[in-house]
Amino acid sequence: MSSQPLRIVVIGGSAAGPKAAAKARRMDEHAEITLIQREPDLSMASCGFPYYVGGTFDDRNMLVCTPAGIVRDPAFYGKAKRIQALVRTEATEIDRVAKTVTYRDLSTGEHATIPYDRLVIATGATPLRPSVPGIELEGVTTLHSMADADALRAVRDEKKTTKAVVVGGGLIGFEVCEALRLAGIHTTVIEKTQQILPFLDPDLAKLVENHVRAHGPDIIVGNGVAELLGENGKLVGVKLDNGTELPCEVAVIAVGVRPNVKLAQAAGIEIGAVGGIRVNPYMQTSDPDVYAVGDCVECTSLVSGKAVRAPYGDLANLQGRVAGQNLVKDGSARFPGIIQTGICKIFDYTVGFTGLSAKDAREAGFDDIETAIISGLDIPGYMSGKLLISKMVADRKTGRILGFQCIGPGDVSKRVAVVAMAIRGKLTVEDMVNADLPYAPPYSLAIDHVISAAQVMDNKLQGRMQGLSASEVKQRVDSGADCFILDTRSPQEFEETRLGIGETLIPLGALRDRFAELPQDKSKEMILYCRISLRGYEAAAILDAHGWHNVKVMEGGVVAWPYAKEK
Repeated sequence: MSSQPLRIVVIGGSAAGPKAAAKARRMDEHAEITLIQREPDLSMASCGFPYYVGGTFDDRNMLVCTPAGIVRDPAFYGKAKRIQALVRTEATEIDRVAKTVTYRDLSTGEHATIPYDRLVIATGATPLRPSVPGIELEGVTTLHSMADADALRAVRDEKKTTKAVVVGGGLIGFEVCEALRLAGIHTTVIEKTQQILPFLDPDLAKLVENHVRAHGPDIIVGNGVAELLGENGKLVGVKLDNGTELPCEVAVIAVGVRPNVKLAQAAGIEIGAVGGIRVNPYMQTSDPDVYAVGDCVECTSLVSGKAVRAPYGDLANLQGRVAGQNLVKDGSARFPGIIQTGICKIFDYTVGFTGLSAKDAREAGFDDIETAIISGLDIPGYMSGKLLISKMVADRKTGRILGFQCIGPGDVSKRVAVVAMAIRGKLTVEDMVNADLPYAPPYSLAIDHVISAAQVMDNKLQGRMQGLSASEVKQRVDSGADCFILDTRSPQEFEETRLGIGETLIPLGALRDRFAELPQDKSKEMILYCRISLRGYEAAAILDAHGWHNVKVMEGGVVAWPYAKEK
């Protein structure tokens, strides 16, 4: 006599929920699996929304298709996976004692109850909307659902909108900014804090800001939205905290998301310190028969050890797979935590990050960190190499790599992926300086950009180089500090672009013959640089050998200087 099939209910049908249901099915052909989804669509590729809005592709179904081109609708789930998928259906209550879920059919209003042996909560996150007057006006939207994507795609296709604002300078904000700009809409990004892209440190964030401005959009930092202005129920503009009014017909709110934990909280499931559902490495909640996955949960940072929120589609899928396996076979899969890796495309730039920024590292309790900023090509110049600018963060005490940021038109993704795995493996700078990475001119320099970053970091940790960031140099200049600034580039480079910060030009090749032009007080601070600061570093080594020991290298050189230059 066969035992009763395992009854599995999954609440949420975007990313993590369908992944958990599909994995459970692969683990157990006979389980009864029900998927409850409030939206009309299932398993949406929500990270693709900005590219649909921007016209990278035109077929909406591509956002809800399998790789074979089959739309993931209830019929597909029923036939291909033998999963009952209820769309336009809202779960309203979890009874953990009776082990039932009550739900409402949003089309008919009818209620029903379904029993479970194992339950998965994948209720995602809710977009934050600032509580300012006018937030309900027509023309004010987020980009969180298929309906939002459809509405913004219609704005693009109708070609009536001329001005838009994006409220929020994070990843989603700039993906939306690019999409609207590609649609020919003049777009302004409004960021309440002093810096866009908060996961970057300020030096790199400022370079990205310059890049965005060069492509047309405006960026306003240090100023929030006080009011959304309307006429006859329609958006006509925004009023900023400082009183400035900007006309616009569309405002996209992209100020982050909040874990959607109401259902779990009402059922008495434990909520964690940063507002998400608390789960263990098996994705179990405080109730061992209830699992939670995706944007509604908290994760553990494998770098800091602290609870964090990480609403990313890739992590949702990974967590869904772990939960789906454990639904059928307890404890057979683990999701230990995250290192917070992300990437986005902003016009011709890619912006990538992994681990902790310098700011986050200090806040996490790493009180003795070192940073290194480098610039360089991703592949050789004769192969049409493109620029990369990176910042590595390490713990001085142990040499452990804590974080990495990389921006530019070059192949950022590869470099971030390499360092992400180094951080995941708790590798040190010493481990990375001789890393055996794939090399051929179409793919890399002989010493890859990541290895160069580690070598510069190693030079700093070992005392072979003293470095300053561009912002630190700018602060010295602006405060009138008594320092000697030396540009070691060629006269031709100097004529094409100079920083205009009181620098003296002495090309590297001429340096040994022109010591008389340098400060004869050898204790005076000297700051050296070139285009990317390789020549600056070589010049610093020369000067150190001749008695000038207070010599600093401006890391990243001219290309990493985010301030105005003289042409």
